Amino acid sequence: MSETAPTGDAGDPSTHRRPDRRRLMVGLVATALVVIVLDQLTKAWAVEALTGRGRVDLVGDLFGLRLTRNPGAAFSLATGSTWIFTILATVVVIVIFRIARDLGSRLWALTLGLLIGGAVGNLLDRIFREPGFARGHVVDFFQLPHWPIFNIADSSIFCAALLIGWLGLRGIGVNGERAGGPGEKADVAPSAGS
Repeated sequence: MSETAPTGDAGDPSTHRRPDRRRLMVGLVATALVVIVLDQLTKAWAVEALTGRGRVDLVGDLFGLRLTRNPGAAFSLATGSTWIFTILATVVVIVIFRIARDLGSRLWALTLGLLIGGAVGNLLDRIFREPGFARGHVVDFFQLPHWPIFNIADSSIFCAALLIGWLGLRGIGVNGERAGGPGEKADVAPSAGS
């Protein structure tokens, strides 16, 4: 069933049904929780299994595991400012939830869920891991050639950034409408009949 089933004049924005905002928020929160749980479980495993070991090749030189602890931002930038990233991540999560009040798109729900999940996953490391509260180092362990070592939370944030760019290029707002005209529905989530 399509989300945008017209019930009257196609030009009248009131004739298009919006996705149920409550369901979209449940989807956003569920996505975030899945990312957080996977991230924290894999980090716990990595600390247990990879501490004291060098790189573990999984696909030759193409993909492997190597445990590192990152005190900075992505790509190990600003390594002495961990507490700043703790504050920024907290602010980002609050802002995303405020933005989500206008949620009208399944893809935006997925995107924001990925972004929140990734931000919270790394935030938990900064709060609870050594060397101390709000200064903890983020556990990274996936390694690709010519790319910084990363984790599930980083991957989630990266995927969210790609989706934000794609949705932006298509002119699709968080409310599910295209920027081109008022009431023009643009939710691009596939439906069974499309």
